[in-house]
Amino acid sequence: MKNYILTVLSLFLLHSSIQAQSLTGTWKTIDDETNKPKSHVEIYQTGNSYHGKVTKLLADATTSKCDKCSGDRHNKPIQGMVILENMKLDDGELQDGKILDPKNGKWYTCKMWLKEGDPNVLVVRGYVFGFYRTQYWYRVK
Repeated sequence: MKNYILTVLSLFLLHSSIQAQSLTGTWKTIDDETNKPKSHVEIYQTGNSYHGKVTKLLADATTSKCDKCSGDRHNKPIQGMVILENMKLDDGELQDGKILDPKNGKWYTCKMWLKEGDPNVLVVRGYVFGFYRTQYWYRVK
């Protein structure tokens, strides 16, 4: 019985670790309006939090500086900018953090999860006042 419990516990921990690792990595973002690739965002873990940084702007990016951002991000290059902050892993989803839309300079509450049946598609949902917008990001191989 003890071996059975240890085996189940080990599988649970392995499953949680695999889910966390599958959410990290580099993802290609798509512009909502043009439906063209916009950037690469690297999602990484620091302690118990997950963050995301723009590592590359693609040819179809509409702007290279965050001219509508406020504070220390105002007019700073989008490439290299952290746009995803303080996400927590809960039941295979990243949530309770925030995401920046560099196009309009606004922060949104965020939730992310892998599309069911496709570990190479990340569903990204930003919320404000009960309204939300969903994007699909694609794993960069």
